[in-house]
Amino acid sequence: MADQNSYLRYKRDTRHLLYWMIHASNSIIKSTGSNAASIATNTTGQITVSSLVPMSKLIAEHVKPIPSTIYQIFQAVIDARTATHAVFQQLVSKNPDPEIEKSNISHKHFIDGLTEAFAALGGKTWASEQKSGNATADEEDINTVIFTNTFSALNLGDSSNVGEEEDAQSDDPGPSTVSLARPKKKSGKGKKGKGGKKSKAKKKPAEKEASIEEIPLESYRIIEDETGIMTDYLMAVYSLVEQWVELRDYVQTIWHEVAYDGLNSAVGGALSNVAIAMVKQTQSAIFVDFPGHDSYEIVMNTITRGNPEKAQGMFHTTLHQVAPNGKVVQSQSTDVDVREQFMIHAYQHLLDFITDYQATRSGKPTKKMLADIRDWDPKFDVRRANKEQRLKWRRAYTISWLYDLVNIYSAIVVQRNTMKGQHWVYDRVDWSVNGPWYQHRRLYGLNELASDITTLAMQKPGTDIRKRILPHHVFQIQCIVDSMTVSQGWSLSNLRGHVLSAPAPAFRPRRDVDLFLDRENKRVGHGYLQAVDLLKQLFEKDAEMHGAPNRHTRTSELLEEFKDDFVQWLGESKYAHLLKTIEPSRFSNTNANGLWEYSPFLCGVGLAEALELSYSLSFLIWDRIPEPMCIIHLHNMLVKKGYIATPVGLWATLQEFFPTAFFAGGKVPDSDFGEGFLAVCSETGSRQATFQRRAIRRNVSRTAVDLHGLLNMNANRFFKNKSLLRIYREAEWIPERIPDDEIHMPSALGAFRIVQMKVLTDPVTGKKSLKDTPLTINSRASGMTDEEMIQMTSAQQQTDDDLPLPAEIQASIPEGYTYQKSNPTTLVTGPQLLDFLKRDMVSDISGEGHPLSSLNYTFVTVQMMVLFMRIENKLKDLRNPLWARAYEQEPVMMREKRVSLTALVLTDGDEECMQVIADIFQDQRCGWMTHIYWEDLEELGKTWGGGKKDQDEPPSCTMM
Repeated sequence: MADQNSYLRYKRDTRHLLYWMIHASNSIIKSTGSNAASIATNTTGQITVSSLVPMSKLIAEHVKPIPSTIYQIFQAVIDARTATHAVFQQLVSKNPDPEIEKSNISHKHFIDGLTEAFAALGGKTWASEQKSGNATADEEDINTVIFTNTFSALNLGDSSNVGEEEDAQSDDPGPSTVSLARPKKKSGKGKKGKGGKKSKAKKKPAEKEASIEEIPLESYRIIEDETGIMTDYLMAVYSLVEQWVELRDYVQTIWHEVAYDGLNSAVGGALSNVAIAMVKQTQSAIFVDFPGHDSYEIVMNTITRGNPEKAQGMFHTTLHQVAPNGKVVQSQSTDVDVREQFMIHAYQHLLDFITDYQATRSGKPTKKMLADIRDWDPKFDVRRANKEQRLKWRRAYTISWLYDLVNIYSAIVVQRNTMKGQHWVYDRVDWSVNGPWYQHRRLYGLNELASDITTLAMQKPGTDIRKRILPHHVFQIQCIVDSMTVSQGWSLSNLRGHVLSAPAPAFRPRRDVDLFLDRENKRVGHGYLQAVDLLKQLFEKDAEMHGAPNRHTRTSELLEEFKDDFVQWLGESKYAHLLKTIEPSRFSNTNANGLWEYSPFLCGVGLAEALELSYSLSFLIWDRIPEPMCIIHLHNMLVKKGYIATPVGLWATLQEFFPTAFFAGGKVPDSDFGEGFLAVCSETGSRQATFQRRAIRRNVSRTAVDLHGLLNMNANRFFKNKSLLRIYREAEWIPERIPDDEIHMPSALGAFRIVQMKVLTDPVTGKKSLKDTPLTINSRASGMTDEEMIQMTSAQQQTDDDLPLPAEIQASIPEGYTYQKSNPTTLVTGPQLLDFLKRDMVSDISGEGHPLSSLNYTFVTVQMMVLFMRIENKLKDLRNPLWARAYEQEPVMMREKRVSLTALVLTDGDEECMQVIADIFQDQRCGWMTHIYWEDLEELGKTWGGGKKDQDEPPSCTMM
């Protein structure tokens, strides 16, 4: 996710720039046959700042014109260094620091060298043309500019091949082919007679070129001394902290919407998972360059110079007054609460908890700690407390919650020691999610964090674990705590600091979890637990009808296991059952189930995982039973033949959402319905497809370590359509890892991908189109035209300036100030990307768009079974001949009675049979809303604004 982090963008831009410049320089040197300006062919991908200037001069002399993209990248590299230099100059202006001052000198030297090289390349002329508006639009794709071998014509110095090479170069489809000024002197023809020696002489440059081609892009860099490396580390640390602040602010707005506006908590959990993945991926990408310097403590000591109190006043948020021409004419700054914004409180609470837990490893706080955290009050009024009281209250919650987290996660091993007399050594236990205890479900949505924290807490007393606490750990703990404090009316604003308001009225963190499970069966037809009980009963009746007692045994057992796990571990924990073998909950004074009851975050991520698993299990069941396929094909035929005037909503929607699962090639038949039924079975029953599924199943049985792995949907025969939650989990919550062919269209992520594609324009007709990719091909297959996709991307690119500011924002703007969107060429930030993805998450989980995860497929399966039973009973009473063949007369058909009946009806077209089935379909009419988990689906327009919790700051507010 380089685009969401300034340091990673800088690294990427630097590598791209050096790649282009080095390859250009090497080609020029080999083409001219001279060592111009004493520049040697580069074979390492590494270069000093001082070497950039002569290299730029050489390229400027021979490459005409230089692509505008190269200037843009060069300018971005300079701007990134300059911005960081300005920040650290400001830091030492108030608090002198020898190391930073030394780094600033290195910064300045580096920037000066880059600026000189930029000017030598012709950058000043390009920049002035950009300002004057005389520059021509550069439509070149960045990958085409950087990686296409536009210098191939220079690879040979033999003039006899120039014409042929130029012809080949002219065939390059790229719209901005680079032309090169060649030296007038050409090699004589007579020299060709000495081909033997000449060919040997030319082998060395060829070998050098081969060596540079083998250098990976990641190895291209500007060589710096130790001071330069420290400067890079400061840039990296600053960019990481900046990302934390931005993402934390956005995640708070999401949990505010969950508590105050009714946004489904699974949406909050899913978006939080993406934000955490962003931090995790960024830290991994950054610290590969700085091994041993990746812990949160080292990062924080670097950014605060080891003294948070001294750092207070060094960082600010700034509100700019912007003139109509875009220039900042005045600014208003507010000091950042360093301990709060940099998550130092959260880190200290985590460290205090681990230290205290290690002291006894009994799950019970020490007396000193107990005195600090006892009697935490969930009804504490944050508005009536001072800052010190609020911080103490939050600290008590954080440590108490962490105690419950570790005690629950470790309970299975602790019980083995306390109840069975086993002797597990806690600091040697493999607590990882893939360890030997993985099959004992403990926490939905948080097993990975719980395993990391438990591993640290179970170390021997006094073990120093500070180097093992990574930034993403602290960020996730902060998000967990924020979800609770936000619901209580305490949030943090980048501009206004601590914001206090009334708690969310009547909000319960378990609100959506309880709707999903419906433990008390308050909403018949909606809750998961009731659906499992009913489906198991129907499976027993179906097995009895087929005379096969074990027909559904494995499926029923799997359903029961899922149900038990949900009952015991989702929304409730063992604490709710008052286990005597582990320490009681730290929240026992108010609610023994406080781990869940007081954590919107846990409820959100837990529900998101439960929705994904229940969806995957349902499709595994559908793949094993014939009813889903039979119902959809019968319904389609009866609609097309006019027996059902108005399609039944539920079956029509399933057909619309999963066409490729129900019909061969996704093509819904209008006639020859029997052949259509046979076609989908033949399509997935081929020898090759069967072998592939068997191979996948064998691999699953060998490698699966959890329920997600066991429910691998790629092993299904028919129902492979993944929910968005599963797609994101398989991508480890990193959007860029999601394959194009798994993106549903229309969607925000799809539009985000397409908007980065190049729009092709037919030179004759002027018609615009998009190149063929899995995403565009699938989009066209779903009925979208190129014009619609291009129009959609245009809407996606609509700037915030085109939208009216909410009244809350307008009211918070000081007199004489205004808000302005940042430069439209600025790459999408992490919060902006999350806001795009939010649309898809809402659509999948609880919205009106494509709500695959909102439907209780287990209850839909109940509907299918009941529907068939009613059909069978009616046809039996009528002694319908098709029913008699399938159920009583032909043994081969009787093996799969419902499949046989369906095939006969689709092929034979028996009037009586079709009318009976149509009447029962009509009598049992139901729609998608009949069996959704929630009370209603959300209108997408209400959730696309990314509303701020206080509406007091726009994206243009910047942090220094």
